[in-house]
Amino acid sequence: MGLSSKNITPFIHPEKTWSKWIGYAGLTIGILLLLVSVQMFLNIRVLLKEEAPRKSGAFDYVSISKVITNQNMGSDNRFSPNDIQLLKNQPEIAGVAPLYSNQFRATASAGNILPFSTDLFLESINPAFLDTLPKDFQWQPGQVDVPVIFSSEFLEMYNVFAPSQGLPQLSPKTISSVNIFLQCSGTRGSQNFRASIIGLTDRVNSILVPQSFLQWANQEFSGDSSTLVSRVYLKTVDANNPVLLKFLDDHGYYINKDKVRFGRIKGLLQNITGAIASLGILMIILALIFFGFYLRLKIARSRENIKLLIALGYSPGWLSGVFSKSFLPVYLALILICLGITEVFQFFFSHLSFAQETVGPYIHWIVLATAGVLLIVTMLINRIMVRSEIRQL
Repeated sequence: MGLSSKNITPFIHPEKTWSKWIGYAGLTIGILLLLVSVQMFLNIRVLLKEEAPRKSGAFDYVSISKVITNQNMGSDNRFSPNDIQLLKNQPEIAGVAPLYSNQFRATASAGNILPFSTDLFLESINPAFLDTLPKDFQWQPGQVDVPVIFSSEFLEMYNVFAPSQGLPQLSPKTISSVNIFLQCSGTRGSQNFRASIIGLTDRVNSILVPQSFLQWANQEFSGDSSTLVSRVYLKTVDANNPVLLKFLDDHGYYINKDKVRFGRIKGLLQNITGAIASLGILMIILALIFFGFYLRLKIARSRENIKLLIALGYSPGWLSGVFSKSFLPVYLALILICLGITEVFQFFFSHLSFAQETVGPYIHWIVLATAGVLLIVTMLINRIMVRSEIRQL
């Protein structure tokens, strides 16, 4: 008659020891921390995706510049070709467009319609980065008329400022009919142009002219052909990507924090949940170490019984399997308890005011899969430790 696990009860039901219960306690806390952190990570993803919805296949366009500090304010803080190439090499960035500026003085007036004169900063960018691109946004040397794309925010600022200065407010259609007299001057001469606003952009906060005009004017009036720029636009799938934000911070690049606030919050919360998950994994490892002490002690005390069983023809592999399976109900119970606590946590979390419409009351299937993997890994490690100890007898 073969020997079953019931016939070796003294072997598979050892006496209680402190290391066993420390192992059980540590294992429970570690599993609970890991499962809760996985569920929280998934909740964060759902919440932030809901806060910052995006169309499938759409890109984010954000501008960056170098952070100016007391230490570097006297240095050249423009982007060099090497800086641009480094940005292009980042996998999180789909495109890079330098924003070139005028190196000459540009003065604009609008005659009797808008009786004021002001200095302007003109910029140009790769047309592929524009959300508004009229067909006539082109210029060739010798052309007197200069097309301009105006920032929608600048128009809004003007309409807020205009009444207090006795100036008329302008609609997007009206501003396109205003003739602007543009005077460009520099160390190498000056010239007058007629400028007209042919479109408004929500993407770039600037006064944009065609690249061909700005390159010609910089060379013509100031003799400047520099490729250095102070501002760069990035095209990225997700401007809130924590990896991208960390890269920009590490290299001292400034980006509008309001545009990427979700990414910074996401990165912070993911770091917190990652730390909790790491703590859970560490506690699981320590628990298994303590449990290993318990197994080693019990096997040492049962040395003679184990040798007798091996002499009767039972292999160390079978004995380690029987011994390991005796702990399966305990491990399973611990994991079910942890899943139950995680479900209670998720239920109450889903009923918080900011999560009611986006987070479900039940734990995610990934959490269940994580618990299953933990059970398998724990049983596997347990069996390996038992087999190793038995073979050393």
